[in-house]
Amino acid sequence: MKKMKVLLVDDEIEFVTTLSNRLGMRGIKTDVVHDGEQALEYVKKDEPDVMVLDLKMPGMYGMEVLRQLSKTNPNIQVVILTGHGTDRDEDESKRLKAFDYLRKPTDIDTLADRIQGAYSFKMESIMTAATFAEAGEFDTAREIAKESESPKTVGEMFKDEEKK
Repeated sequence: MKKMKVLLVDDEIEFVTTLSNRLGMRGIKTDVVHDGEQALEYVKKDEPDVMVLDLKMPGMYGMEVLRQLSKTNPNIQVVILTGHGTDRDEDESKRLKAFDYLRKPTDIDTLADRIQGAYSFKMESIMTAATFAEAGEFDTAREIAKESESPKTVGEMFKDEEKK
């Protein structure tokens, strides 16, 4: 099975370092960046499966990162983790298809469960798309794949159809 890639995005360096260490003790390896611009650059180089994203950061606000990801990388499952979010932010994150919205402080086990849940959701979507593709239901498989995995990976499922 593919190893889960998790990216933590938060400008509070001490907090995110501690969070990364505590998740590591629970078997969740993470990479860390400290602002929205760094997060988008990271995604271009090494797309994570799950991103834990703070909202209030200097430079690019976390909601703008989520907005861009929803257009360019909808396959990344995003868990919002914020201490400054509003109900409006929560509604907007749901509209942009964030996997979950948590407020700081959050219990580390709850966060670990949400990260695992986001990864499981992504992997189940990929398996479902593959099953439809194997059955010749390429339109359905593409629709599922569009929401769960990048074209560079899912594209392999459609090679046979494209040769026709």
